[in-house]
Amino acid sequence: MYQNNSIYKRALALAVPMMIQNGITNMVGLIDNIMVGNLGTEAISAVSIVGQLIFVFNLAVFGGLSGPGIYSAQYYGKGDIEGVRNTFRIKHYVCAVCLALGLLAFTLGGDKLIGLYLQGESETVDPVLTMQLAGEYLGIMLWGLLPFAVTQIFASTLRETGDSIKPMIGGVFSVVTDILFNYLLIFGKLGFPEMGVKGAALATVIARVVEMLVVIVWAFVRKKRHAFLQGAYRTMLVPVKTASVIIRKGLPIFFNEFLWAGGIAALTQNYSILGLDIVPGINISNALCNLLNVVFIALGNAVGILIGQTLGAKQYEQAKKDSFALMRFTGGICIILTVILVSVSGVFPDFYDTTDEIRKNAALFIVITALFFPVQGYLNALYFTLRSGGKTFVTFLFDSVFTWVIVVPAAFLLCRFSSLSVFVIYTIIQAADILKLVIGYVLIRKGIWISNITDTCEG
Repeated sequence: MYQNNSIYKRALALAVPMMIQNGITNMVGLIDNIMVGNLGTEAISAVSIVGQLIFVFNLAVFGGLSGPGIYSAQYYGKGDIEGVRNTFRIKHYVCAVCLALGLLAFTLGGDKLIGLYLQGESETVDPVLTMQLAGEYLGIMLWGLLPFAVTQIFASTLRETGDSIKPMIGGVFSVVTDILFNYLLIFGKLGFPEMGVKGAALATVIARVVEMLVVIVWAFVRKKRHAFLQGAYRTMLVPVKTASVIIRKGLPIFFNEFLWAGGIAALTQNYSILGLDIVPGINISNALCNLLNVVFIALGNAVGILIGQTLGAKQYEQAKKDSFALMRFTGGICIILTVILVSVSGVFPDFYDTTDEIRKNAALFIVITALFFPVQGYLNALYFTLRSGGKTFVTFLFDSVFTWVIVVPAAFLLCRFSSLSVFVIYTIIQAADILKLVIGYVLIRKGIWISNITDTCEG
């Protein structure tokens, strides 16, 4: 079944619904940003800082589920539904651990984490007010961590078994809910209280709950189609050998995603040393760039699923051929995204009620980020190809170790001990990924990632 259709069509069939779902989700983030942006610079900074912290939690969940997800895709490719069922159960334990640790960290250390981003100086940003708003925003956002984690358990397994429509529809409902309640609660419309940034946080929590309910209820209504759900909760026990192999293989992915997200947060913290005006500028840039990077992120996920299914069917030469085709395809699409971002970079920041300096900063960050989109797209497809064959330790070295050993120290030194502008430093940090691309290409060319990892769980 793997050779009858174009690999590009199969990739797009999986990726487009994910693009739509993630694009809608990021559109919510964009609208949130613009709405909050009308509350002033301190509100933008507060939401941006908390967003960095929540991003680390979200990536930890994503990384924790990705290990079982590799096996889920390969099990599905070989027709082993009980194997898929076991990975689905393991995901529950993974999310329970992530949730417990996340709540503990944010509850006990939230103020200290927020304070790390308020060490720079600014004539226009009030750090005390920013700290207050960020604390209020974080306190409410914590209620959204559970529904987010539960949604990911179901949505990831549905995608790995070939259904990316239900998660997409859940995302649509989430977006509509979020936009509606943002308008009602931020500005106090139609009799609702005017809550400002607290209203933005509450709207997000409500939207998370709605998304969770849509995905779960719809999945169980169509349980006959999703065979892994049949009897999935008769027991939560998983064979010891299966669990140990999957957890051992998945841990590098968990630590990779967690440390990589932490590295991105650390980079922003380093940039903030150069001025409190930097953080809102990066936030505005990210709000727009994240709207388009869903394209290569979704294609990367599709690459991982398709190559994983092909490896599960033991069609190794086809997997290698498809991996190179999909990497080139993703990189090419990202060139188009670069053109789009650069063309709107001077207009988009005007939607925010902030200073001219911050708008100028945002426009420059958008252009720099856009120029490296093709590199990021190719890297993303390359990363998921390596991971599809179970080379999780290699991807751990390739991604998060590279970030913390090379990128973060470079940013630390350049921000504190050089006279370079933040934009030159930002460009240098982005360019460092070219080295990673070269290393990754060599690894893919050698074919060290090609393997059927499900065989190690049997017996």
